[in-house]
Amino acid sequence: MFYFLLKSVHVIGAAILLGTGAGIAFFLLVAHLRGEAREVAGVARTVVLADFLFTATAIILQPITGIWLAWLSGYSLRDG
Repeated sequence: MFYFLLKSVHVIGAAILLGTGAGIAFFLLVAHLRGEAREVAGVARTVVLADFLFTATAIILQPITGIWLAWLSGYSLRDG
């Protein structure tokens, strides 16, 4: 049961990395293409906050949950 919970956290973290990364990049690109400095600055503030809250958290959790899952499964990180 714990393994599947940990695996769920790992998969959700991967989805957050992909989803927020793509979404944030899209919104910032659109703001830059419009060329209005105030809009770019406002979007950039939101992007930094979202990166801090979601992306950074997922980046920290991904290797931790990945190593933990490998260990629980009996794999060595040195296995090919």
